[in-house]
Amino acid sequence: MNFTVRQLEIFLAVAKHQNISKAAHSLHMSQSAASEALLNLEHNYDVSLFDRVSNKLSLSAIGHTLRTEAESLVAHCQTFEGVLRDHTDVGHIKVGASFTIGNHLATRYLAGYLSKYPEAKVQLDIANTPDVVARVLNFEVDIGMIEGEVQDKELELIPWREDELIVFCAAGHPLARKMTLTNKDIKEAQWILREPDSGARHTFDRALGRLLPDISIYLELKHNEAIKNAVESGLGIGCLSRIVLQKNFANGDLVPLALPRRNMRRTFYFALPRKRFALESVESWMRTCREMDH
Repeated sequence: MNFTVRQLEIFLAVAKHQNISKAAHSLHMSQSAASEALLNLEHNYDVSLFDRVSNKLSLSAIGHTLRTEAESLVAHCQTFEGVLRDHTDVGHIKVGASFTIGNHLATRYLAGYLSKYPEAKVQLDIANTPDVVARVLNFEVDIGMIEGEVQDKELELIPWREDELIVFCAAGHPLARKMTLTNKDIKEAQWILREPDSGARHTFDRALGRLLPDISIYLELKHNEAIKNAVESGLGIGCLSRIVLQKNFANGDLVPLALPRRNMRRTFYFALPRKRFALESVESWMRTCREMDH
């Protein structure tokens, strides 16, 4: 082979930052060393991995093709090095989870997982679904946990569990006495919803269908707790996962509202790169999540 793992790491860093200097800084090396290593890689295979315009480096067509392969190969090498260094599979894992899953489910699985791997280092990154998918595809996390189906040929989605969105209002809201919303109620209400890219919002938009152009969206918020607080303050009605609302319904401070004949169900998925090295830690994490759900 006429390349090194370090050259691949430099190639990936430059692809990410689109700048030699920033890539070198992220790898704790000099700009000249990074530049020389990249040029040697290109020279050895008579290929241009980047289109160079001014101070910006953009991936060429072949660069785009090779990036995924390089990410997979470097990830395999890092895993192999970790096993060599530790002499055992201690279960280290990086998990990316969307907000609802990360804040209300994933943290519950940590105890079960750590009982199997007491020495494991578990990193939990919480973001919205598109950001989690990006981290999975960039091999920044070992596994993603997302709230809806995403179409990407590089992504493998494994169905995990079912969920349901619930429309709700404050106990003192006028609609609390109705319990069931008509189309007229839906159109006249002030809605407080998750941001458009979120899994919850996609499910809501699909369920409301033709009524969407006629509803009034008062606030779009990124965090579930912010939406609950806004609804509890009487600013409008919301729509979140039943998982997020169970305690509030039990306490009586929030009230569920029915939307007849509208499908608010969805599937949670594990998300993995299609081209990946099989990790026992990932398989064990998925088993733990499934076992604790039953």
